[in-house]
Amino acid sequence: MKKVLSISLGSSKRDHLVQTKILGEDFLIERRGTDGDKRKAYRLFTELDGQYDAFGIGGIDLYIYTINNRYTFRDARKLIKDVRYTPAVDGSGLKNTLERMVIEYLEDKLGMDFRQKKVLLVAAVDRFGMAESFVNCNADIICGDLIFGLGIPVGIKSLKSLHRVASIVAPIITRAPIEWVYPTGNKQENSIKIKEKYAKYYRDADIIAGDFLFIKRYLPDFLEDKIIVTNTVTEENIKELEQRGVRMLITTTPELNGRSFGTNVMEAVLVALSGVKDRELKQEEYIELLRKINFTPRVIDFTKARNNYEYV
Repeated sequence: MKKVLSISLGSSKRDHLVQTKILGEDFLIERRGTDGDKRKAYRLFTELDGQYDAFGIGGIDLYIYTINNRYTFRDARKLIKDVRYTPAVDGSGLKNTLERMVIEYLEDKLGMDFRQKKVLLVAAVDRFGMAESFVNCNADIICGDLIFGLGIPVGIKSLKSLHRVASIVAPIITRAPIEWVYPTGNKQENSIKIKEKYAKYYRDADIIAGDFLFIKRYLPDFLEDKIIVTNTVTEENIKELEQRGVRMLITTTPELNGRSFGTNVMEAVLVALSGVKDRELKQEEYIELLRKINFTPRVIDFTKARNNYEYV
């Protein structure tokens, strides 16, 4: 049996464990939250090194991207600095492959038309592949990196502008404590009271996309007719979105026993399947594995079954 473990700086309330079979291989997939305790996360990575086929680095990015550059979070690098035997991934490989493929799938297979749709992408440097795919589909995107990452209510309206801003900001924030930028521990369980300067970005969007914890950060009470494209959600999150009037929820990672795991977990699954331990997988290797597995997004249309979710 292959074993995958995601060690997360996030809340332990979101922990989950599942056994499943993928491409004929038995898998034990687990997520453990450390409630924002970086020392505990470091200790788990170090002590469990060699006991798992792959680690996921959760609740923190190892890398963020712009058009030409990749920046490394110092806090994330510290967590795995003494890991020698188990490959550790943060989900970046899937964000640049699977999430591009998901937008294409929604357009080609489900007939979704993104042309001129207003898309609020809460953190584009975290999901640059998705951002490029929306742009390629002629969507009208607003990148919320300054809004949701730094609390500055200014939307970025193009990837070119995002690159300019990121080239200035990324070298600074990747050296700052991660909790300054991203909700960790118990902060993941709570939304910050919405302010009008943030609410208008949700209200004006047709589609709200990106990391769910960023989406939830300033989540307004009413989201009538909105489409959410995200990753890790629990059953409680799903019910909350339905209650707020969301029309459709799309998770880029599949459901496993009632839960969509984070991209770091699913990337770790692919790494474990590949057997590669001494290097990063190439983009084409991820794509080949994804096609073999036939990963498809989970789509919940709340309008068709308000009390009994319909999966498209």
